[in-house]
Formats: sequence, structure tokens, C-alpha cells
Amino acid sequence: MRQSIADHLNFLYGPRADVALEPRLQQVLAKYFPASGSRPAPRRASALTERDAILITYADQVRREGTPHLRTLGAFLDKHASSAISAVHLLPFFPSSSDDGFSVVDYYAADPAAGRWEDVESVGSSFQLMLDAVFNHVSAQSGWFRAFLRDDPRFRTWFITVDGDPDLSQVVRPRALPLLTSFETAAGERRVWTTFSADQVDLNFHDPEVLLAITDVLMFYVARGARFIRLDAIAYLWKQLGTPCVHLPQTHRVVQLWRSLLDLVAPQVMLITETNVPHRDNVSYFGDGTNEAQLVYNFALPPLVLHSLSTGSAEALSRWAASLMVPSPAVTFFNFLASHDGIGLNPARGILTEAEIGLLAQRAQNHGGFVSYRNNPDGSTSPYELNINYFDALSDPASNAPMETQIARFMVAHAVMLAMPGVPGIYFHSLFGSRGDQAGARSSGIPRRINRQKLMQHDLDSELADPSSMRSRVLGRLKSLLAKRQASPAFNPGAAHKVLDTDPHVFALERRSDGGRHSALCLHNLSDQPVRAGGEMLDPYEVKWLF
Repeated sequence: MRQSIADHLNFLYGPRADVALEPRLQQVLAKYFPASGSRPAPRRASALTERDAILITYADQVRREGTPHLRTLGAFLDKHASSAISAVHLLPFFPSSSDDGFSVVDYYAADPAAGRWEDVESVGSSFQLMLDAVFNHVSAQSGWFRAFLRDDPRFRTWFITVDGDPDLSQVVRPRALPLLTSFETAAGERRVWTTFSADQVDLNFHDPEVLLAITDVLMFYVARGARFIRLDAIAYLWKQLGTPCVHLPQTHRVVQLWRSLLDLVAPQVMLITETNVPHRDNVSYFGDGTNEAQLVYNFALPPLVLHSLSTGSAEALSRWAASLMVPSPAVTFFNFLASHDGIGLNPARGILTEAEIGLLAQRAQNHGGFVSYRNNPDGSTSPYELNINYFDALSDPASNAPMETQIARFMVAHAVMLAMPGVPGIYFHSLFGSRGDQAGARSSGIPRRINRQKLMQHDLDSELADPSSMRSRVLGRLKSLLAKRQASPAFNPGAAHKVLDTDPHVFALERRSDGGRHSALCLHNLSDQPVRAGGEMLDPYEVKWLF
């Protein structure tokens, strides 16, 4: 393992770079794990099982006047979700200047309104923790970038500056925004690389000092109790002029280096890569199945499930699901339908046609949502993301469809996700039956806020106490599905899966574990028509899991 660390350093920074850098990495490890060099490797945590499910939430998603948000969230989840979820993904709760937390000003601090690190650890006493590693960029208000603006010699090369007029046409852009932003510095005007916004300044990993500083942050999160580390926007980490600047070999090597370091001092910690890209590129972050991420976001699933329920056909979803494979039993997918972001469309490219993707974009707009676009190298734009609450994407909020039908459609979508091989992730607003916050998105001018509404605890508690409310009905039915999943080893993340050829309206999946000793036949009618499949009659949008 130590040899692999040296190999990674030499690949990234040239021959014998390890001679200077490895001792400094060891200092970082010793800072947080002081016995790491003298004791046996820590015992690995138990593998992921069918009982694992991760809730995705902002720290301030549910609020109570006068109480730090993390304390309110922890108490609320203890009351309403402790039986349903095993882990909580806390979206960035650090001081931030924009992008709802993803423009991090200080990696080591908690926003005072959210609480303190002790409050994070308190949530971790009830649930395993996933923390965000927003390592591609920092806030333009951060201390690091302010030092760069002052022309502090230590920080002169911590950010990517571009002189002259090089050809940047190959650079893959996730958003239709300028790639470079001009800043006045003590050394004059500099054009700085800003992949995601003018307030999110990309770090320059060509400088090994940046790698050392960010590795320190990573180990700080682990020492604070993170079981999962979400590598945000990791695909764009390394930039090289003349290339697309996405998925570069150096990016994979950085991930492999962090994996090697974690395996050395904290092998219970799992890396999860967030790469909203076509499926083939996405799964490349599994590496060889032992050396990169243990989990990758299954980004193709949300648009494919939406397409299936929009058309009433499971054919595209079934073809894709039948092709899913992982390079080793040690890795798996992180399955989800909704998150704090929108529904990414790039992962569906190559699986759905451009016409089918266009229909999804039109559907989102017809249902009160928004569509974000990206710039293509030829100067054109393409739909990149649907900014819409997943419930609304499935059922037009302006329609007169019976609420029971809308809930049934939402449930069958989540049943598909829960049946898939991997670990399920459920967004807060999905678990608690929210609709889209169109007013919040329009008033802020930020389309993604349609799915980020903050809720008051007493209002939410009141709705959940009413068994006839939509929130109570959604939560109850999702908890019932999760309980069924938890009860059968057939849903172990590593259990075999087989897509069955049946009625085209039905997504039929068989899961088997322990050599077939545990099995589940999962039937999902994705249409508004009654159908027969697997010897069973299914009502519109009905789910049948047979054990």
C-alpha cells in the first residue's frame, strides 16, 4: 500500500516526487491518527447490507426558532426516520458565500446557524455520516483565495490562471457560464478558472501543496466521524490545456491516492463519487473494483425512471438495468431519484435518444419546473438538468389527477430504486412528501431552489401527525417499502440481479443472494393500465414484491 502511495505521487508530480511528499503526507495522517504508523491497520467496518439506506438533507432542512439547525434536524430524524434510514448525508454546512453551501469559505468550520461540530457528531451518534468533500473549488471569499489576490507567495499557484488566448474549446462545461473570471490582484488582473461560477474558484492540483492541504481536510472529516466521503464534482478536478479537462488520468490517480491513504488509517470509510456524466464515464470511478470509489452515484437511474413512467414503458429501463455490472463485489451503486440538485440528463445520453431527452425537458417545463443548459464545443447548447421536484416531474401539480394515483406513481418509482442492486439514497423532500417550491425558485432566480425549500419543524410535525395528509401517507408507504427491503437479504447490495422479460409496461427484477437461498421477485407496473406479469395481475402503478 505504501508503494502504491509512492507510485501515485510520482505519476502526478514526476519521478521521485514521493521522496519529498510522502513524509509530509505521513505528517498529515499522524496529525489525525497519531498511532497510524505504529499499530496494526484498523479493523474494517462491516460490509454494506440490505439494511443500509442514506437520507440526503441540508443541515437546515427543518428549522425551529432559536435552535441550531443540526440539533433540530437530529431530533426530528430520531423521531420520524430512525427505523427507515441508517445514514445521513449532510450537504455542506460550512460557511459559504453562494450555491447553497457549495462555495465553501472555510472547510474546517461549521456555519454558526447550523451549529457546531459537536452537533454534527451528535447526528453521527444516531446515524452514520456522509460528509461533502467540495474539493474541486473554493469560494472566492475564502482565506485561500484572498491570499492569492494579495499575491501571497505561498498561494500564487493554488489557483489556475490563464494567460493569452489558448484554445479552450475542448473543455467540457457542466453549465452555460464563462469558464474564466477576471480578478484584480496585487500583481495585476488575472483570469482565473471557474468551472461552476465566478464565486467558485477551481483549485490547482498541479501544485502539490494544494493536494497536501486538501488531504488534510479529508482526514479532518474522517476524524470527525464521517463513514462516507462524497467527492463533489470530482470529474473536473485536474485541468490540462488541450484536453476536455474531465475524467483525466490524474483525477483518477488523486482518487486512488486518497483511497490508499484511507485504507491505511481508516478502512471503514467509503468514497462515493458524484459525477453527473454519461454512464460509461460515471462507472469508471470504480477503478478496478479495489482502488477507487466504493460507491458511485447511479446518475442514469433518475431520468430513466422518469422516462419510463412518462411513457408507461419499462423497455429502456429494463435494457439498461440488465447491462449493469460492477468490477468487483467490493463496490456498488448509490441509487437515488432526487437530490438537492435537479435530474441530470447527461447520464441518459446514449441510453435515451435526444428526442426522448427533449420530451423530458418539455415535461419538466409543463409541470412548472425549469431546464438548465450546458454549452457544447460547437457553440450550441443542450439540456443538462431538469430543475423540478421529483413528485412534480411524475405528476403535474396543476392536474386534477386523484392524489392516490399521484402517490402510487411516486411509490412505484421509489420501489424500482429500492429494488435495484446497490444502496438507496432518499432525498429529504421525497421521504417527507414535498412538492416543488416554485415561488422560492422564481423569487431567488435560482432554479435549483425549487427542490430546496426549508420547512418549520412544528408545521412538518403537524402534517405528519395527520394520517390523511400527503406527507404522512408518503412517509408511511416509503417506510413500509424500506422495511420490506431491510427484512430480506435478497436486497443485499451485492446480491445478484436479473431483469425478466415480461409485459413491456412492467419492470420485473429478480434479486438473489446466498446461492438463491434468499430471493425476491419485484414487479412494478409503470403504466396507468392493469397488466399481467410473472403470473400476477398488477393494477395501475402497483408494486408487488414476492419473496
